[in-house]
Amino acid sequence: MSIAGGLPEAFARGRAVGCDTIQIFTKNNNQWRARPLSGQEVEAFRAAQRSSGIAPVLAHTSYLINIACPERGLFRKSVEGLSLEAERAERLGIPYLVLHPGAHLGRGVEEGVKRAAEALDSVHGRTPGATLRILLESTAGQGTALGARFEELAALLARVGHPERLGVCLDSCHIFAAGYEVRTAAGYRETLRAFEATVGLHRLKAIHLNDSRGERGGRVDRHSHIGAGRIGREGFRCFVRDRRLRGIPMILETPKDDDFLRADRRNLRLLRALAGAGGR
Repeated sequence: MSIAGGLPEAFARGRAVGCDTIQIFTKNNNQWRARPLSGQEVEAFRAAQRSSGIAPVLAHTSYLINIACPERGLFRKSVEGLSLEAERAERLGIPYLVLHPGAHLGRGVEEGVKRAAEALDSVHGRTPGATLRILLESTAGQGTALGARFEELAALLARVGHPERLGVCLDSCHIFAAGYEVRTAAGYRETLRAFEATVGLHRLKAIHLNDSRGERGGRVDRHSHIGAGRIGREGFRCFVRDRRLRGIPMILETPKDDDFLRADRRNLRLLRALAGAGGR
């Protein structure tokens, strides 16, 4: 949800759409630096959340961050950037910070996992006592991005010093683009079984629900409106009716049209219909 006009404005927009939960950026997504949060801003944000009844709130990190980067300068900037975002989310009382696991830039998955774990250990060392959990987001596998296979997420969780401070965010478009089948009930069940066997459902703390413009296994990260892409309505019916996922926040990252509130309302209305008995 947009934070234009100030962080608390995200809640007014969320209520206008009918959201139970929202995801925000806590700073400009295209910049490394951010003006420090004042005590007044923090209190205004917390008050706006209490008033809205929207919970939980998720934050997403800047896409500039690459914690698997082999280049030392960008790696250091990424660690600093992630630390900054973790500190901001903690101050705002946000429980989950969604992070792309990074790209190894040709050095290989094993080296990328090693670097990403080093970065996460560094951030955890800088934020002792924090209640925030960083959520590793599944990726479509474009280029050298980590996290397209569940085994890569599991390897990263196994390598960090404090795995209990991490979780996972599954993105429906990303896992489909990475090759997992979610269009049918049978395919969805097999995909969730694979996730449970490698990562564990207890690690799943958030879900991004987005249809895919690209084909299954195409490794192209292009989101589409719910039911308008290659996944289709049946796949989303599986997600929203899975009792194991109840209580896990589900976030829309569908395209933002000129009237993005209208598009969000339409997508949310369809998901709620699919969740209901006989909903189509």
